[in-house]
This record gives sequence, C-alpha cells and structure tokens, in this order.
Amino acid sequence: MKTIINTNFVKNLFLAGFALMSAASFAQEEEETEKKFTLGGSVDTYFRTNLSSTDVGAQNPGTSFADGTGFNLGMANLIASYESGKVGAVADLVFGPRGDAAVGGDIPYVNQLYAYWNVSESTTLTFGRFNTFLGYEVISPTGNFNYSTSYLFSSGPFSHVGLKADFALSDDFSLMLAIMNPTDTNFNSGTGAYSLGAQLGYSGQYLNFYYDGGEVLGFEVDYTGGVDLSDDFFLGINAALATDEGNGFYGAALYPQYKTSEAFTLGLRGEYFQPTIDGIDTGDIPSVLGLTLTGSYSVDNLTFKPEIRLDSWSDDAPVFFDNDGEATNGLSSFLIAAVYSF
Repeated sequence: MKTIINTNFVKNLFLAGFALMSAASFAQEEEETEKKFTLGGSVDTYFRTNLSSTDVGAQNPGTSFADGTGFNLGMANLIASYESGKVGAVADLVFGPRGDAAVGGDIPYVNQLYAYWNVSESTTLTFGRFNTFLGYEVISPTGNFNYSTSYLFSSGPFSHVGLKADFALSDDFSLMLAIMNPTDTNFNSGTGAYSLGAQLGYSGQYLNFYYDGGEVLGFEVDYTGGVDLSDDFFLGINAALATDEGNGFYGAALYPQYKTSEAFTLGLRGEYFQPTIDGIDTGDIPSVLGLTLTGSYSVDNLTFKPEIRLDSWSDDAPVFFDNDGEATNGLSSFLIAAVYSF
C-alpha cells in the first residue's frame, strides 16, 4: 500500500509539474504573441530629365518631391513598430530630400510618431503625429503607383498631430473622428488653434473632411476610392475641394491601372486642377491638366518605375520655357525611379 501511495504521489507530482510547465509555456507563447516588434521601410532614388525644355535651371511640374533633374535621391524610410496586447507605438523616420520636404524643418526626420490603443475589436485610439487621411496619394513612394505626385496631393495636408478615433461600424462601414493641430503644425503652444477631421468609409470608398477655421487650409472635403473593373484592371478615383474664404482649389484625378503580368503593371494618372482666389472668377485663373504614364516592374522587393509626364496649364499661363527659351504653358518630362522596400 505504501508503494502504491508513493507511486501515485510521484505520478501526481509529475502531472502537476507537467501542468505547471505547460501553463508557463502557454503563458510564454501568449506573451510572445502579444509582444511584437517589427522594422521595415524603403529606399528610393531617381533620374529625371525635361523633354520639352533644357535641364538647366529649376523647371519642374511644380508638385511635391520628384522635382530635380539628373540623378537624385528620394529618401530612406525606417518604420519601427512595437505592439504589446492592445497597445502599441510606431516611429516612422525619413532621411533625404523627399523626407525633408514632407516633414518640415521643426521636426527633422520624424514622419510619423504615435501611440495607439485598441480599446475593443471595433475601436482604436491613435495619439501623436500621423500622415493625413485625405487624398489618394501618400508621402512614401511605396504607397503610390506613380512616382511623381499630383497637384491635389501637393496642395492638401501631409500630416497631422493630434488624437483620432477609428470605429469599425460593420464589415463595410467605418468612421474616423479627430481633433488635431492645424494641418502640418507640429507645435501649437499658446495659439489655441485646432482642427477637426472626419472620415466615413464604405467598402473601400472614403469621404473625408477637414476644418481648421481658416488657420492654414480652411475647409477641405475629399473623396478617395477605387473599383476593380476586372482581375487585372483597377480604377482609382480622387476628387477634392478646399476653400479658405474663397481661396483654395478643386480638382479630380483618375488612376486606371492594368496588370499585364505578375511583375509588370501599367498605370495612368489623369488630373485636372484649378486653384481659386477670392474675388477672381475661376475663368481668369489658370488651371492645369496633368497626364502621367507610369510603368511598374518588380524584381523581388525592388521596383523600377519609368514615367512620362505631361503638364499643360491653360493658355494664359506660360509658366515654363521650351528648348529655345521661349515661354510656354506646357512641360513634358521623363523619369525612372528605383524603389526598394523591406
């Protein structure tokens, strides 16, 4: 009987120890699952030349970023994120001319810097600096099909500093509400100025709103979306109107993209952009039509983007010079970019 009792005791002790070890292992696995650190980013560079004009001087379409001629650097982008359970943080750093133009001089290198809390499966709070929710295009070249950017993107917000709440209302509907500094304002001490933002989403279509009471941009409403017309053909859409006591802009852009193979996609951006000035009829203000044809060829994580761009302002806006040095309203250019993501 004594032997049996000892055997049962050892068995029970073994089982208890195994259970404890299993529980500890499960807890460790759960902890490892909850705590995640990731590091990613991109590097991009490009060559650009004017076709209808000499490269001597500073002629470019006038939109953000890819505005140099000859060989140029874009930016290096490092994105570090850490998540532990329901909370996490993201530090998005940029280095190079594209990054400098995107973030401004008061916080060099910081593209995004925010913490977030997944309050529930349907609600997330984000606090800090985050890229704008308006528009079709973004700062990072990995998020755009075309390498050069549009007039709508270049004229609208780049980033915001503040607090936003994202709500998943259903499988199809989403809502975002935000209170922020005025757009692209990192430090707001003593001004008492803030902005409001909102986004309503439905199945990949987004209606965006921004309002700052005339501090920077005033009011902007923006639609961003797209539709898969077939397995290989996608059409992106962007339209926006911004006004600040009559000053602002409006316009629209279409982004048809056709995938010819797993490695190559051909896309076009067709954009109409009209600035507005208080007290002046829009018929007297130059507008621009931009056409950008871009190819995208990928080799593993490296993507080459050859691009031909035509920018044509209305006849009363000879803002460019041709090869003979004569004023003209149009500019054609070619670039090829290399973008590596990791």
